[in-house]
Parts: sequence; C-alpha cells; structure tokens
Amino acid sequence: MTGIIDYNAGNIRSVELALDKIGAPFTTSANPAELSGMDRLIFPGVGEAAFAMAELKKKGLDSFLRDWAAAGKPLLGVCLGSQIIFDHSEEGDTPCLGILPGIIRRFPRDFPEKDLKIPHMGWNDLAFHNGGSTLFNGIPEGSDVYFVHSYYIDPADPSLVTATVDYGFPVPCAVKRGSVEAFQFHPEKSGTIGLGMLANFTGGTAC
Repeated sequence: MTGIIDYNAGNIRSVELALDKIGAPFTTSANPAELSGMDRLIFPGVGEAAFAMAELKKKGLDSFLRDWAAAGKPLLGVCLGSQIIFDHSEEGDTPCLGILPGIIRRFPRDFPEKDLKIPHMGWNDLAFHNGGSTLFNGIPEGSDVYFVHSYYIDPADPSLVTATVDYGFPVPCAVKRGSVEAFQFHPEKSGTIGLGMLANFTGGTAC
C-alpha cells in the first residue's frame, strides 16, 4: 500500500488521480501513525518552503519523515517534496528536513538566454546520470516531463543526481540515495511517461 502525505501543501488530488489510473492502492493521510503502516510513501507538494515546513512540524510529520528515511523505507518526493527533503532552501531562508545533503537555490534572476523565464514552466526532456534509476525502467532517455518551479535542487553530492534537464545549465531534477528518491518535475502531470514512473514506484500497471 502506498501512502500519500497530506500536509496542506497542495497537489494531492492530482497524485491520487494518477495512482487510480495505474491501479495502485493508496491511503492519503496527515497522521504519522496511519502512514507508518504503509509500504512506501509519496511526498508531494506545491507552494512555499517555509509554510510547508511549518505544516509538517505542526503534524509531527517532519520527525516522522526523517525516521522513515533513516529506516530505509521507500520515499518519493515530488516537486516541493523533492526540495524540502534537503538541508536548506533559499526560499524564505528555510531550514528543511535534512534527509539528503544540499541546498535549494533560486534560479538566476537574469538568464543570459533571454527566452528563459522564471518559473521554469512546461515540458523539458530528461538526461539520465549516474546510472539513472529503476523508476526510469521502460522510460526512454530524452522523454519530456512537466515542470513548474522557481527554485532548483543543488545536491552536495553530484552522485545523487539521476537526471537533469537543460534550462540555461544542467538542472538536477531527479535524485536518489538508498530508498529515498525525488523528482522536481510532476510525474502525475507528465502523461504516460510520468505514470510509468509512478507504476515503477508503486507496483501499479503502466499505461
């Protein structure tokens, strides 16, 4: 059973619809006691880092997530959830969960390429790194996935990066260490490619 973490940071319904589509059973909850019985967790989110961290702390989900990851249980961060698993975010100068080492940085305010805007919004194609991930099984390199973000992942250890996209520079957009993985993009909004990744994580059926 897959648990979806609900902490008032949005994006929950689209993840639920995606798991319905691939036939993956799930429970959505903000209760650590209920989530502790899950086989794996999806940690989605959209919005602002400081608000999200405050909501996690209110519900006791911050320590729960740290303990979950330390126990080697499968965790998939998505969008904001991919960022606040790191040490710190420049957004609101926010201390984050510290599950993975690194900083979340704002995109440069002025790209040399004038057609590049902030936020990075829309479709972009993946380049795999460091052997990729089993979550990319059946996913061709160069596949397009959907992004909406103004801040990007800057891991302290480059070997954590499993995929990047080109947006003025190679932007890390997927990371992995042990049982913890994270996607800056939205697999639940990335068509059959994203559903395939979610199926690889949950054991559902790829469309």
